Amino acid sequence: MSENRKKKQKIFKPKARVPRGFRDRLGAEIAAEREMLGKISAVYEARGFDPLETPAFEYTDALGKFLPDVDRPNAGVFSLQDDDDQWMSLRYDLTAPLARFVAENYDALPKPFRRYAVGPVWRNEKPGPGRFRQFTQCDADTVGAPAPYADAEMSTLFAEVIAAAGVSKEDFVIRISNRKIVDGLFEKLALAGEEDAERRLNVMRSMDKFDRLGEAGVRLLLGPGRKDESGDFTDGVGLDDAAIDAVIGFLTSTVAGDDKATLEKLGAVIGETGAGAAGVGELAEIIRQTPDEWSSAVVVDCSIIRGLEYYTGPVFEADLTFEAQDEKGRPVRFGSVGGGGRYDGLVKRFKGIEVPAVGISVGVSRLLAALEYRKDVEQSARGPVVVLALEKDQMAHYQKMAAELRAAGIRAEVYLGG
Repeated sequence: MSENRKKKQKIFKPKARVPRGFRDRLGAEIAAEREMLGKISAVYEARGFDPLETPAFEYTDALGKFLPDVDRPNAGVFSLQDDDDQWMSLRYDLTAPLARFVAENYDALPKPFRRYAVGPVWRNEKPGPGRFRQFTQCDADTVGAPAPYADAEMSTLFAEVIAAAGVSKEDFVIRISNRKIVDGLFEKLALAGEEDAERRLNVMRSMDKFDRLGEAGVRLLLGPGRKDESGDFTDGVGLDDAAIDAVIGFLTSTVAGDDKATLEKLGAVIGETGAGAAGVGELAEIIRQTPDEWSSAVVVDCSIIRGLEYYTGPVFEADLTFEAQDEKGRPVRFGSVGGGGRYDGLVKRFKGIEVPAVGISVGVSRLLAALEYRKDVEQSARGPVVVLALEKDQMAHYQKMAAELRAAGIRAEVYLGG
């Protein structure tokens, strides 16, 4: 090959770029997250929860029908086939792996089993401001304890960990609802049959966006469909106007600052249904058991649905109420930084018996981002003391100086640059 031809050949150079929806993190942010996780974990451990770590991958069939689309394993999750042709998926949350672990080790575990878990989860979804495809969750769950006492404890625990993370009491609220009152609504809408399962799930996902999209956006999702700011179109559920009015009436039944009035209003709407009456009763019991210290932070809110179908009773959502400003001075409201609820049927998929369970999940990455906007998080990662190596033959002495500083608890390094 001639020299000229060699010169004409181009050497491929990959473009250095992070995949869309993912990000690199450095220094101060990681240190701040580590500090926050330590505070949250301390609250969990003080209440008797033990740590548990599960693999990043689970067999896709273990996640089952709770995937966004079981016919397309990569819709909503990141999946691959193992060398034995079995589908595996990066965990979507930390709850499905817990159900698999409990089922696999059921006889050896204490009852109730209380665990907390910290780790990254992955969602193959469209990213947006503050919404990434990989983020950290910090969960606590009680498996084997029935409603409503464990649910009341969990809602109070949720408030405690958000406060421990550094959010003032007046700047957040734990909104609670109950999947059973939604079941009561579906009875009224004649969508309670097995053949209506997919439509119910789509209705719940639409309802779950009420806080973010408002009444107009949810009406579109329940009806013909909605186009977002980017031009992407989401298919609607196709309900008629009367059914949409009923759903919106349900979502707007919350009476701000008066849980008793909200529950009375709910009872009037869906109290004649068995599921609705049970849900209202459980919510009333949770409110009754909430300590006075957190009574203003735990409130009933019918707009809290939670999108995953595996919830069977009370559901929770931690919502930041303060507003911050971005670098251009525009208002930013972060809203939900975590959620959870009761899921009595999740272990049953493996064991064939119903095992009561309830848990919460803190979206650490989103919570940390909110606090950084608010500048409530101190930059705990301080620059180290740098020992200048001015004389090369004294390098061992410089290293000893740096070691003595580190022994005293001071970050230190020897400058080794050219």
